[in-house]
Amino acid sequence: MKLTILGGGGFRVPLVYGALLGDHAEGRVTHVTLHDLDAGRLSAVTRVLAEQAAGVPDAPEVSATTDLDEALTGADFVFSAIRVGGLEGRANDEKVALDQGVLGQETVGAGGIAYGLRTVPVAEDIARRVARLAPDAWVINFTNPAGLVTEAMSRHLGDRVIGICDSPVGLGRRIARVLGANPGEAWIDYVGLNHLGWVRGLRINGRDELPRLLADPDLLGSFEEGKLFGTEWLQSLGAVPNEYLHYYYFNREAVRAYSEAEQTRGAFLRDQQAGFYDEMKRPDAAALTAWDRTRAEREATYMAEARETAGAGERDADDLSGGYEKVALALMRAIARDERTTLILNVRNRKTLSVLDAEAVIEVPCLVDANGAHPVTVDPLPDHASGLVCSVKAVEREVLAAAESGSRATAVKAFALHPLVDSVNVARRLVDGYTAVHPGLAYLK
Repeated sequence: MKLTILGGGGFRVPLVYGALLGDHAEGRVTHVTLHDLDAGRLSAVTRVLAEQAAGVPDAPEVSATTDLDEALTGADFVFSAIRVGGLEGRANDEKVALDQGVLGQETVGAGGIAYGLRTVPVAEDIARRVARLAPDAWVINFTNPAGLVTEAMSRHLGDRVIGICDSPVGLGRRIARVLGANPGEAWIDYVGLNHLGWVRGLRINGRDELPRLLADPDLLGSFEEGKLFGTEWLQSLGAVPNEYLHYYYFNREAVRAYSEAEQTRGAFLRDQQAGFYDEMKRPDAAALTAWDRTRAEREATYMAEARETAGAGERDADDLSGGYEKVALALMRAIARDERTTLILNVRNRKTLSVLDAEAVIEVPCLVDANGAHPVTVDPLPDHASGLVCSVKAVEREVLAAAESGSRATAVKAFALHPLVDSVNVARRLVDGYTAVHPGLAYLK
């Protein structure tokens, strides 16, 4: 079975390959094709993968190419993890927004809109190529903003594109762990959009254990989200939000923390990964050791500003192991082998959330089999959550419309309608700022 990884020179690709190395069952991935526009990054990651595979019997063969059509042809699965504009683009997203006093985080607020505006046209081109060159392939999208990009690609691929994210998985794992349960045996009642969802229940042996957690302040305050949001707020909500909702519920504090930080997250990752790729230019460099050292530092500093704002301290060691590669592998196994499982995924809504139309991509538990991912029936969201979901989905639709039409006015509308952008004039200045620094937004007229 052939897996093509788009963004194959990306830093997290070894996580995916490492997960594949542990799969020896029939129907496994036997060939991995890496695609990237940067040949140097491809070479660096290929070296890491070669060291990972050393001594592993039947390790998947790896090839690399800068030709997109070549990479897609014959693929059974396409894993999309591209970053249009690179980490320099992310750093610019953050700076332009902070200059206007609003959040520039990669997927939330102004930064997420800017990232979406330059990524959607590229993602749609990829989707059209997949439909032409590998019509039977399944696309697994991890490209951010994951929900928005998955919806853009679904307009060309239908249900054959599925978005994944490790945030809901990590959240469910932490809740189950603090309740003394096996995460693999828990049913997580989670619903929303990507980076905008809530755990409303966690069933173990048919019993919802979340009320027990919410009723115990000590237990509730003992894990990441309890520290981020505070026990009183979680008890008021009657749910545990995805960590990214910290940017909504504590927006003023988050903006201040980002503004006062020595470096934004994007700038930190840009500089950190530049050091790794520079090191890989040395023929004698130990590729896997250098990668693993850089990865550990990356994971330890994840959402550092939010944790500092909340006084949450360092991340727990159990939360430093990533997770999206495990979701991707479980999804591929379920489809390729008809190994039925339940995963939280980004899929088209159909009739799952009545406040959204059938084509809207949402993040929800899905039953997965050889025919793809099928969203399960969920209870309606409370009004406060429905309002936020509908508002952000409306913004996503304006981003899609702007990408399709090239309309600057529609792009301004997308920014202005976002709950974390507080003025139409700010929205206009944001569009001016982003088009000035991003060549990928030159299409906006």
